[in-house]
Amino acid sequence: MAVTLQQPTRARLITPEGQERGLPVVLRYSAEDPLAVQITFPSSASLDGAEVTWIFARRLLEDGLGAPAGSGDVHIWPCGRARTVLEFHSHQGLALVQFDKIALRRFLLRSYAVVPEGGEEASLDLDQGLSRLLGGV
Repeated sequence: MAVTLQQPTRARLITPEGQERGLPVVLRYSAEDPLAVQITFPSSASLDGAEVTWIFARRLLEDGLGAPAGSGDVHIWPCGRARTVLEFHSHQGLALVQFDKIALRRFLLRSYAVVPEGGEEASLDLDQGLSRLLGGV
């Protein structure tokens, strides 16, 4: 059974008007998908009223805590000494979310206790992954 790490935390959604709205979010990491992290936002944060989960590279989170990182749908950068901004792009628009850097760093360190940095490929079950990808064929 794969170990899954969950860490509830608070984030601040930055509105188009520049206002901040606090949100409860859940950070997740699973040894079953060792290259990725997940951030789940509550339904109150989405335009369609549905819970939203973003999945992106754990390495991107690590890089973005120290310097601007990312291309495509997810960008991460430090915002002063205490905060980190995550920018999410979708067909519905753009969302800017601030996190306390300490919460993200704690989550990242806890994820390394599940699968050490650099050990992601060794923990992948390629047969299971291929079977899932090919629909059990």
